[in-house]
Amino acid sequence: MKKHLFIFILVSFVVASSESKAQTKFFNPFGTAVGGRFYPGALSIKQYVFNQNAFELNGYYWNGGRVTLLYEVNRKIVGLKGLSWYVGPGVHISFYDGKDLQGTLMGLDAVVGLDLKMKAIPFDFSLDWQPSYDFGGGANFSGLWGGLGIRYFIK
Repeated sequence: MKKHLFIFILVSFVVASSESKAQTKFFNPFGTAVGGRFYPGALSIKQYVFNQNAFELNGYYWNGGRVTLLYEVNRKIVGLKGLSWYVGPGVHISFYDGKDLQGTLMGLDAVVGLDLKMKAIPFDFSLDWQPSYDFGGGANFSGLWGGLGIRYFIK
């Protein structure tokens, strides 16, 4: 699993670093979206930068706390207005204080998903998978992160 996560993160960095002139016309009427993510529950802020890419900051409270920062490269799905796919790398820090888990863990994340924006309403809907790897004493791979995101666009 570590090898698969490493390959996924490496591919995410390659995609993130490649820009093409044909893909710069991405529908992005708003700059910042605020809302929530489900599974597990999180507060989410997504800031679009560089015309079609975004930083997403998620704050989770599940068996402790976790803060995740993702860099997402968005690409339009041709023929489907407002729908795009995204992929990217990220990092996280977790704080646990329970029976089974205690301490602070840091790790790497990756994300792949779909994003829907509609001109008629100022909401962003996303569905993604976010595998992660924790380093240190509680080192492990988890493929359980990700889920549904609903955010309201603010300017």
